[in-house]
Amino acid sequence: MLGKIIYWKNLKNMIRIDTNYIIRYLVNDDIKMADIAEEVLTTKRVFISNEILAEVVYVLQGVYEISKEDISNQLLELISFENISVSNYKIVNKALKIFKTKNLDFVDCLLCSYSNQDEILTFDKKLNKCISNNQV
Repeated sequence: MLGKIIYWKNLKNMIRIDTNYIIRYLVNDDIKMADIAEEVLTTKRVFISNEILAEVVYVLQGVYEISKEDISNQLLELISFENISVSNYKIVNKALKIFKTKNLDFVDCLLCSYSNQDEILTFDKKLNKCISNNQV
């Protein structure tokens, strides 16, 4: 699964889904919608953007009060599905693992994950610490 990077030309035949599809699938609070979401997420070629992932994390944490560890584990499993693609699997995978253990929001975890390949400028002390620890 490493290196599961989607190049934009390959997105043509993929479905982009809204946050609610993922929420219904993970939370299963509306059986009918959860079943529809499961069908799509397990059988169709689906692209999930970082923006959607960030919103999913925000909703699961804020509305459903799900722990960072559970959110991370559920999303790591979801993005590992063969038919699911994200903009950069390696970065998202690392961000979710950082999110599980650090006192950072998910967007900062994404930024920290990018710090091995891009320069990240921030005044945020916690993010700077993550970036410093990420430089290997």
